[in-house]
Amino acid sequence: MGRPKGGTNIHHSKEEKLALVLRNLEGETTRSLSRETGISNSQICKWTRQYLESGEDALINKRKPGNPLSKYNRKKELTPMEQLEYKVALLERELLKKDAEVTRLKKSIELERGDAKRK
Repeated sequence: MGRPKGGTNIHHSKEEKLALVLRNLEGETTRSLSRETGISNSQICKWTRQYLESGEDALINKRKPGNPLSKYNRKKELTPMEQLEYKVALLERELLKKDAEVTRLKKSIELERGDAKRK
């Protein structure tokens, strides 16, 4: 069923994950740990598998890229260098959109030509 729409992800610390993994490896079942903590047993199994494969470092939360322009949300307070970086980032984003549009148009032209040759 999953979490309700609009909910937030819950982030567990490396120490919390490690404690659960070690308890699991000592013999406690994932089901009992799940009932006690409210974390799904499949998640505990996943953390245990990651720990066994790559050690403690596998339990560190990874940073997600997010929106690269979010750091410029206060445009009025930007230094001149940050203003230039913001403009460059906007132009790069616009260029990516244009490249995608050109690729899409090329494919549609190829498809039209292919249909015309068949007729």
